[in-house]
Amino acid sequence: MTIALSLFLIAPTPAMADGQTTKFKLPPIDRSDKARCVVKGSAMGQSNAARDSLFDLRECDLRGIKAVDLDLSGVIMTGTQLQNANFRGAQFSKGYLHESDFTGADFTNAVVDRASFKGSTLKQTNFQNAVLTGTSFEGADVEGADFTESYIGDFEQRQLCKNPSLTGTNEKSGMETRVSAGCGA
Repeated sequence: MTIALSLFLIAPTPAMADGQTTKFKLPPIDRSDKARCVVKGSAMGQSNAARDSLFDLRECDLRGIKAVDLDLSGVIMTGTQLQNANFRGAQFSKGYLHESDFTGADFTNAVVDRASFKGSTLKQTNFQNAVLTGTSFEGADVEGADFTESYIGDFEQRQLCKNPSLTGTNEKSGMETRVSAGCGA
């Protein structure tokens, strides 16, 4: 085995957030489920079979929801309205959070691990002290978001720093978005 091949096989690669693969396809929305847009958090999490069905909040209006300390792992949100939602201390492991509006949401102390915010609006969102490992902000609008003291993986931080909307100042904390994300002034 050549040295180059050996290095390729052991070299670390970035973690892919759910929904970042090219062949990812969601099932149809079950509109017959009248309780579909109800946030059901769990203390055990998706991996422990706490939910017996798909956690689908696509196209739901959840503005101002209080989901403090809930485990929302495996949730699917597309076209979801979540302005001013309170997700303090919540867990979003493997969340599919595409093309949704999180304007003014609070993710303080949340664990957002291997999630994808592709195409979502995150203006004025608070990610203070959040864990954002393996999380993608590809195509997301993060203007005015606050990432102060959040833990972002090296690869994800480099990608976030390339986001053209990483501008502005958070209205509540007064922090400059680029600086709070560790991307310099």
